[in-house]
Amino acid sequence: MSYDLMIFSSEAAPKTRADFMLWYARQTAWTEGHSYQNPTITTPGLRSWYLDMMQTFPDMNGPEATDDHTSEYETDYTIGRAVIYAAFSWRLAEEANTTARQLAQKHQVGLYDPSFNGPILVPHNGQLKPMEGVNTRIQDVRKPWWKVW
Repeated sequence: MSYDLMIFSSEAAPKTRADFMLWYARQTAWTEGHSYQNPTITTPGLRSWYLDMMQTFPDMNGPEATDDHTSEYETDYTIGRAVIYAAFSWRLAEEANTTARQLAQKHQVGLYDPSFNGPILVPHNGQLKPMEGVNTRIQDVRKPWWKVW
């Protein structure tokens, strides 16, 4: 087993948790019809996140991988058009989550932790915020200017 994170393009992702979870299931069916080891097929933000993430957590299978698989930091990245799924060693879960979250905020991409069914974090005003708080539609209850109540 591994500690998994999904980084995603917030522009491509649905805006409610229920819709996101259906989209997540479709994305992780891996049916896009391309190699999932090629970072050039994903969005610029996700590609930048991946390149920065590899500085600490090198790719064990992609084009930058080496034949020397001795580092516990090696990570299995699965790269789609709108998502990157990363599988880390459980021993590194806290460090992986912290690093991934910092880089997701830096590159303004979303983050979801399926290992703990965590909040779906999306970029909002330069920060990562839970999707539920960002995308809640506030009913416009302003009264007309002529009403006194």
